Amino acid sequence: MLMAQTAGEWTLADLDHLPDDGNKYELIDGELFVSPAPSPSHESLADVLHEILAPYVKAQRLGRVHRPRTVVRTRGSEAEPDLMVRPVTATLPLIWEDAPTPSLVVEILSKITRRRDHGSKRDFYLRIGVPEYWIVDRSDRTIRVITLNADDLVANAMLVWQPTGAAESLVIDVVAYFREALG
Repeated sequence: MLMAQTAGEWTLADLDHLPDDGNKYELIDGELFVSPAPSPSHESLADVLHEILAPYVKAQRLGRVHRPRTVVRTRGSEAEPDLMVRPVTATLPLIWEDAPTPSLVVEILSKITRRRDHGSKRDFYLRIGVPEYWIVDRSDRTIRVITLNADDLVANAMLVWQPTGAAESLVIDVVAYFREALG
C-alpha cells in the first residue's frame, strides 16, 4: 500500500504536472500529500453522507454537495475534500481559484490521512474561511465538528447543522448513519 508522502516545497505548477494514476494528490502550504484510492468503507461513508446532505442543501438553497475531483484551490494550495458544500454562483467559475469558499468541508479519516486531516488540512480550511469542517472517524463512529474560535464538538449520537442562510437545521442521527454505511 502506498503511504502518504511529502516532499520539499511544491507548487501548484508542480501539482498540475503529476500523473493521473489513480492516486489523490493534494498540496497544502508547499507540502505534497499522496493518497491511494479510497477503501470501500470510506466510499460508503461518503455516499451515505452525500445522500443525507444533498436533499437538505437543495431544500435550503445552500448550494451543491460536491464529491472528489472538485477542489479547493487558493493561496498556493489545493485540497480535494471527500465532500463539500459550496454555494452556487450566477456564472460557473472557469478556474478553481474563482470558486466560492465552501460552507462545509468533510474529510473521512483513514490510517493514511489521519494526521493531515487533523493538522494541515484543518489549519488550511479554517484559514481560508470555511465556516465548518467535519472529520468522520469510522473507528470511533464519530463526527468531529470544527469551527473557528470554538472547541471541537465530537458527535456520537446526534449532529445538528445550522449553516448561515438555512431556515431549518439538519439533524443527523450519527448512530444510524454509521450503521447504514458500515453495517
